[in-house]
Amino acid sequence: MTTSSIAGVTVTTQANVYFDGKCVSHGITFADGTKKSVGVVLPAELTFGTAAPEIMECVGGACEYRLAGTDAWVKSSAGEQFSVPGNTKFDIRVTAETGPYHYICHYG
Repeated sequence: MTTSSIAGVTVTTQANVYFDGKCVSHGITFADGTKKSVGVVLPAELTFGTAAPEIMECVGGACEYRLAGTDAWVKSSAGEQFSVPGNTKFDIRVTAETGPYHYICHYG
């Protein structure tokens, strides 16, 4: 299932812009205090660090990701997700062929 809209949230209107604009996201907060971000990664190969565990849900496009300590790149497409432990890093690769990678990042 791909999430297409999120009701009942507060959106941080100032965008988080990373890697010279190759990743742009907005924070969202639910009534219960749960935080997530929604964003897009443009074609690039980037390395992200995590503080808390994250679930990356693909809502459009596709990417390949590689978790810290592994050599394998794994594809994630719309309707799929992958988990990243807290206090680690992961690589993400988006190509022009797959188009921008649209995601929801679920924290914790």
